[in-house]
Amino acid sequence: MKILSFAMTTAFAFAASASLAQDAMQDMPATVVDIVVGSEDHETLEAAVIAAGLAEALSGDGPLTVFAPTDAAFAALPEGALETALMPENQDQLVQILGCHVVETKALAADVVQMIADDGGMHEVITMGNCSLNLSLDGDMVKINDVVTVTAADLEAGNGVVHVVDGVLLPAM
Repeated sequence: MKILSFAMTTAFAFAASASLAQDAMQDMPATVVDIVVGSEDHETLEAAVIAAGLAEALSGDGPLTVFAPTDAAFAALPEGALETALMPENQDQLVQILGCHVVETKALAADVVQMIADDGGMHEVITMGNCSLNLSLDGDMVKINDVVTVTAADLEAGNGVVHVVDGVLLPAM
């Protein structure tokens, strides 16, 4: 009888844990694209992802880390740069620019800070767009290539994480 009671209690506990885990996943946006689409500060990034034809790829299984420039970051580009990149004939260039913002792993802020510390103050990552990003700390803020700052971190999705940044990362030309 005690064994049966223990088994039933254990089964209930596992079922409750699975239900809580499923509830937590339901509260989490399904993809990094869902985070971008749901943000009022990322309308330009949303339009660029659609124009580049990357919505499906960024909605895949992942894991992905996306450094998401705000609308203000895009607005700070030189006059005409965004409009030129969004032209259909420049889709390859737009894909490369957006690829500079995506890393094929899920790296939460604590992971990034640890990688920087492990590498003596700067950690290099290579993005999907084959851009080299140098991550470092400026006080408690993560900097990318010494000019772009992560302003909000750890917006988790089912296929990765989004970190909001205040600048657009461009490929070396």
